Amino acid sequence: MTILTTARLRLEPFELKHVDGLHAMNSDPEVMRYITGRPETREETLAVVERVQTRWRDLGYSWWSFVEFASGEVVGAGCIQNLRRTEAPQPDPGCPLEIGWRLRRDRWHQGLASEAAIAMAGFAFGPLAARDLYAVCDPENAASAAVMRRLGMDALGLETWYGRSLQAYRTTAERWAARAG
Repeated sequence: MTILTTARLRLEPFELKHVDGLHAMNSDPEVMRYITGRPETREETLAVVERVQTRWRDLGYSWWSFVEFASGEVVGAGCIQNLRRTEAPQPDPGCPLEIGWRLRRDRWHQGLASEAAIAMAGFAFGPLAARDLYAVCDPENAASAAVMRRLGMDALGLETWYGRSLQAYRTTAERWAARAG
């Protein structure tokens, strides 16, 4: 399992020690507004952590907890995972890779999502050798869409992912290399 670091964050694959911090974030209705539309229970958070640990073992990628260096707290989460057409919890390796993130509300508008996303995209285009990388968000989620544009992703319009009509974005390995170089 891969740990990534940025100037302010340590991205650690989900572990049981992260459950309290992840649950505090995922139980906030505003954090979950554009993701599931409802707060997550502690049992749901625990089940997700256990599922993610299996994906790390089976696939070599999944969700990270964003641990802030300054506080030592879980302040967000992000992923490289396979997009899914439906809500089914199992990954579909036939679908393209997706990058995603969420932050605790008290860490919004501080650049942490972009900082973590750059590290995660580097992992996707580096060790995973992805040819392209997608991101999706609720059409009303302007903050996530802004991060996607900052990553140099192109808007593809509305597409059906996770059983919902979502705004899709995409970038390629070539564009990423040109951006980084």
